[in-house]
Amino acid sequence: MANGLPNPLLTADAARSLVDSVDAFLFDCDGVIWKGDQLIEGVPETLDLLRKMGKKLVFVTNNSRKSRRQYAKKFRALGLEVTEEEIFTSSFAAAMFLKLNNFSPEKKVYVVGEDGILEELRLAGFECLGGPVR
Repeated sequence: MANGLPNPLLTADAARSLVDSVDAFLFDCDGVIWKGDQLIEGVPETLDLLRKMGKKLVFVTNNSRKSRRQYAKKFRALGLEVTEEEIFTSSFAAAMFLKLNNFSPEKKVYVVGEDGILEELRLAGFECLGGPVR
């Protein structure tokens, strides 16, 4: 304790050292980048600074309702320039899992889930059945 005040958890020097020590930052989306349809304060400035420092940014979500294309659209609507390649969703992970494990595109995939999964599977070359009940 200095001057009767508690020590900060992360000093400016320690924060700079931490940022300098890593090459990539992974951000969860909901609750970190936005809440609902509201951008969280300070996010644009933080992302801009990290990009200027040459850091790789990856935005991850376990929400399978949207595809990477749909999430990129949401980022743009919130004023953030994020590419599909910077977004990693559970829908994309499912499609890549099948692809990397040599699941034949000639076989059909039955989806119990949302449109995001269907879109990512189709983009990966799989024929899908099922999906959201309409």
